[in-house]
Amino acid sequence: MTLATARACANIALVKYWGKRDAALNLPAAGSLSLTLAALVTETTVAFDPALADDELALDGSPARPADLVRTSAFLDLVRAEAGLTHRARVTSRNEFPTASGLASSASGFAALAVAASAAAGLALDPRALSILARRGSGSAARSIFGGFVRMHAADRSEASYAEPVASPLVDRVRMVIAIVGAGAPKSHGSRDAMDHTAATSPLYRAWLELVPKDLAAAEAALAAGDLAALGAITEGNALAMHASAIAARPAVIYWRPATLALIAEVSGLRGAGVAAWATMDAGPHVKVLTTVDDAETVARALLAIAGVTAVTISEVGGPARLVSPS
Repeated sequence: MTLATARACANIALVKYWGKRDAALNLPAAGSLSLTLAALVTETTVAFDPALADDELALDGSPARPADLVRTSAFLDLVRAEAGLTHRARVTSRNEFPTASGLASSASGFAALAVAASAAAGLALDPRALSILARRGSGSAARSIFGGFVRMHAADRSEASYAEPVASPLVDRVRMVIAIVGAGAPKSHGSRDAMDHTAATSPLYRAWLELVPKDLAAAEAALAAGDLAALGAITEGNALAMHASAIAARPAVIYWRPATLALIAEVSGLRGAGVAAWATMDAGPHVKVLTTVDDAETVARALLAIAGVTAVTISEVGGPARLVSPS
């Protein structure tokens, strides 16, 4: 039996990933830009064991749903094929935050799985290869291989669709305040199905795809210049545009709850009062606020006072996915 354990942080997209150009290869329809968060961590252990008849998956201390096991087994097949293995694997994974609720648990989960499974299988993959592998499990997982600000490249070929870190003087200044709505309960629409449905039925989806390259270029310019206000404005506008495309789908995909709208309004009010604060939302009801180390506590107190908010966390910038054992 060969065993390895890895840890990876989830990331929050500042310029969103929403839709695929190739579902089989999990190629994103457009590029994206994210920030890796230290507060959202997954730890995963993979053991390839010749005594196992089938793959096994435990998630957060309980046997995983059949659909999650199927998805994990398909990912492990990629690793087995690369390593020339036939052994089944026992996978144990634990999220240090709510699972499948809109906090990017699939990003940290498949990034940790990519690192642990490849190491347990005896593969020595460089970061780009790990990013490509992680993408096959979850598009956003490609970004969680890296720390800090991360750019995802969209392409028609698998080997050209990977993430890489983006240097910026902002990396030491920024924080992300995470406001949990509804105690982190599982979301009503899975991200994959919601993406496909939006792309197929929303009259706003084409406009969304045309917006992303412009937002990416502007966001990367803001990172290079250390301009947080410019980056924040792009971040908030891009998130609202993504959700607008989903809301316009037929039938609509709506993740927001009353507390989500109240949080967006509060962030706008804070910014009007001179506080550095820009909202973003993924496929879920929670609101994440891009802010600074100096304003993070002020933002957190204001968000926690909103009815329907059950928890608030201030996250520092997270580092890259890493192997815990063997070290």
